[in-house]
Amino acid sequence: MAMIPDPAPAPRYAPDDPTYRPVAPQPPQAPPPPAKASPNRSAMKLIVPAVIGGLVALSLGVYGNLHEGTLVAVNIAGFSNAIRAKAWLATFAFVFALVQLVSALAMYGKLPGIHAPSWTGTLHRWSGRIAFLLAVPVAIHCLYALGFEWSSPRVIIHSLLGCFFFGFFTVKMLVLSRRGMPSWALPVFGGLVFTGLAGLWLTSSLYFFWHTGSLKF
Repeated sequence: MAMIPDPAPAPRYAPDDPTYRPVAPQPPQAPPPPAKASPNRSAMKLIVPAVIGGLVALSLGVYGNLHEGTLVAVNIAGFSNAIRAKAWLATFAFVFALVQLVSALAMYGKLPGIHAPSWTGTLHRWSGRIAFLLAVPVAIHCLYALGFEWSSPRVIIHSLLGCFFFGFFTVKMLVLSRRGMPSWALPVFGGLVFTGLAGLWLTSSLYFFWHTGSLKF
């Protein structure tokens, strides 16, 4: 029986051998960082929310312009008439919007010397919800009873701000519920929502209280 020879041993190299090349151990490499979305790609994600918000604002404007105001509105218990109910509800909505603005500044660290407590986030969310719920009956009253009016610059600005407010609010809520949005999107649209509501209050409730000289309900 033929014997199978053992395999030849691996050649050994001496340090003085010119063909000897020591191989240094390679250090472990860290995994590559996750790819970040480019700013342009993140901004592209705003197209759909912006289009939807624009359609909301446009729809309210078209309805208010085509709908003939009935001058009939349902009064709310506790108020002497519908106009005062509208003025005070808008005022309460503006106050809660102020609370949401201040709480947002505290959470973002924009208030020097003020550390936001743990319940600031809850306060921020609920103040915004209450402000919106108070603004809804005001908007219904304006659209159904008055419509989109062109009688004076103040009224035109007020009507436009009402459309823009609900349009920007729609964009803000869509940005809030989606991932991968630009970091600046939520503060910008949140600021636009507050600016729209502040303009609505200035051109309606404050104007009403100033010219009637009465703050009664």
